[in-house]
Amino acid sequence: MKLLPVLAGLLAVLAMPQPAESAAPAVMGEVENSMVLTCMEEAKRLVDKAYKDRRESLKQRLRSGSASPMDLLSYFKQPVAATRTAVRAADYLHVALGLLKRKLQPLWPRPFNVTDVLTPAQLDLLSRSSGCAYQNVRVTCPQRDKYRTITGHCNNRRSSTLGASNRAFARWLPAEYEDGVSLPFGWTPGVRRSGFRVPLARAVSNDIVRFPTEQLTPDQERSLMFMQWGQLIDHDLDFSPEPAARVSFITGVNCETSCLKQPPCFPLKIPPNDPRIMNQQDCIPFFRSSPACSGSNITIRNQINALTSFVDASMVYGSEDPLAMNLRNTTNQLGLLAVNTRFSDNGRALLPFDNLHDDPCLLTNRSVHIPCFLAGDTRSSEMPELTSMHTLFLREHNRLATKLKSMNPLWDGERLYQEARKIVGAMVQIITYRDYLPLVLGPEAMRKYLPRYRGYNDSVDPRIANVFTNAFRYGHTLIQPFMFRLDNQYQPMGPNPRVPLSKVFFATWRVVLEGGIDPILRGLMATPAKLNRQNQIVVDEIRERLFEQVMRIGLDLPALNMQRSRDHGLPGYNAWRRFCGLSEPSMVNELATVLRNLNLARKLIAQYGTPKNIDIWMGGVAEPLERNGRVGPLLACLIGTQFRKLRDGDRFWWENTGVFTERQQQALAKISLPRIICDNTGITTVSKDNIFMSNTFPRDFVSCSALPPLDLAPWRNAD
Repeated sequence: MKLLPVLAGLLAVLAMPQPAESAAPAVMGEVENSMVLTCMEEAKRLVDKAYKDRRESLKQRLRSGSASPMDLLSYFKQPVAATRTAVRAADYLHVALGLLKRKLQPLWPRPFNVTDVLTPAQLDLLSRSSGCAYQNVRVTCPQRDKYRTITGHCNNRRSSTLGASNRAFARWLPAEYEDGVSLPFGWTPGVRRSGFRVPLARAVSNDIVRFPTEQLTPDQERSLMFMQWGQLIDHDLDFSPEPAARVSFITGVNCETSCLKQPPCFPLKIPPNDPRIMNQQDCIPFFRSSPACSGSNITIRNQINALTSFVDASMVYGSEDPLAMNLRNTTNQLGLLAVNTRFSDNGRALLPFDNLHDDPCLLTNRSVHIPCFLAGDTRSSEMPELTSMHTLFLREHNRLATKLKSMNPLWDGERLYQEARKIVGAMVQIITYRDYLPLVLGPEAMRKYLPRYRGYNDSVDPRIANVFTNAFRYGHTLIQPFMFRLDNQYQPMGPNPRVPLSKVFFATWRVVLEGGIDPILRGLMATPAKLNRQNQIVVDEIRERLFEQVMRIGLDLPALNMQRSRDHGLPGYNAWRRFCGLSEPSMVNELATVLRNLNLARKLIAQYGTPKNIDIWMGGVAEPLERNGRVGPLLACLIGTQFRKLRDGDRFWWENTGVFTERQQQALAKISLPRIICDNTGITTVSKDNIFMSNTFPRDFVSCSALPPLDLAPWRNAD
């Protein structure tokens, strides 16, 4: 994978810390437009070659059977379709700026920001020649629209791209990078943050997150379904793709095997006395998230959200039009989603198989030949529990479309599809806001951050904030180390009722051949989630053994979360406390007061030196939980604020005037996730009341016949 040798050595410039100085070099002459265009052409050659090499390398490993779980995971985190086009443009731009910097460096020995020496016209030239400028072309929206677009465009009529897929995340606070522009803190040895060294993410994980799994405390008031719904909703809201290249654009260094920091490689170093990894020269592989074309300020790195921001069930229907069409059954006018044509689940539909030329799911059990599934989000095959939830809502869409057809025989396939999609979207909103979020935030934070709905406000920005992508990973603290499967008496289902998470990764065959989704859904309903305690934060199954069975080194999910916050340029703990109007501890005793835990405060200060530098995920999950909630005050603020913006800035919110009729709203208000399970599986006894809270069988369970079905009468002959 050798790249053009003429550009070897440029990496040192790209990786050089550059304090963000705004003054342009006084002695530097005007930059020629020809130089700008030459650098862009060079950048395009480099990026295109790295993309091509990556594709061919992965294809070869998949075909030869030598692909690792890291390959499988990265396969589904690659940018595709319109996302790939958007990411490629941003890569062109960032690499071109680096090439310009290298050419101009000899003329100006002091550190400088390359965009300070370019004219507005040249910045515009870079934006246009990379393709970034064309992502901001205004979309023409129809005068009347009854249904939301697949891409999220035109939800906000004043700003048609707000909340649409393949746009940069919102920044609630300015990015904080080591060089003020794009390099994450921890990149350059010796560079300090707020006057203190930047700790290794793995060292923080070892010292603060690690605990013996046998001490795990089950949550007596939250079911494992509580954890699972969080992951499903996260996959409705945000997806930061990883680079389409797995090697440095400049030197060809392989990020999967090398421990060098060369864009996009940002590996996690191993600290001394690591409890598992003896070789300190080794590292945990890590790839920087793909950049976004960031609008007016083209130099400060931001990341791209490949999904629509809205709570719109895009994990069922997709966030791009070609995928959405591919998910539909277009052989008839019944408005159905496509289902699996090779297998069923006791007569019920399974997700269709993806039509991948080289399918990585085949490698998880070579003897059975079960491919990956196709759904609205590329990660649907990651875990059988997640696959089960995707399957449930596929079936619910088709059930609704079929009922609507029987009531409205004149409706065509498009109308049936859109009406069923609209109902499923409303169901996801209701379950999330009525049942799930109150158990995340607790009653006090719920009142503060998610007060009663007062109607749509087109001045509210509904985009997912960059910080939310890290804060919502609080759900990793809820994960049990097993996938649980239960029979119809809610007893462990043999021969394999408890499968370690490390053995179910991309194992689509377990859904198809080991009993379908019913045992998995029962396991989610009747098993408690893990309780997040300050000395029991994340289980070792995902802290030490993530993908270990066929990787050269097991991954550490909490450490990856911290590394990701640095990659995304997220400010530290105190900046977010200030954003939320909370106190900003500066000394150990003040942090101990906030955490109500002196020992934990001392450990954090020993690692970070100051509360200012604590990574947002680490600081967030370390706080004591809100009363009757499952996050502390900081995460309650960030999560609550995000979900309020998603609700109030969504023109198609289910309660907004004119979206549904009053009678339709009244019918929808009675829906429940247990009833959806009853309607689409062979399960006849389900959780009563709130499915995310009750988890003891039989005390908290009820017959399906006791739950009211959705009354579709208000949709009969509807306009």
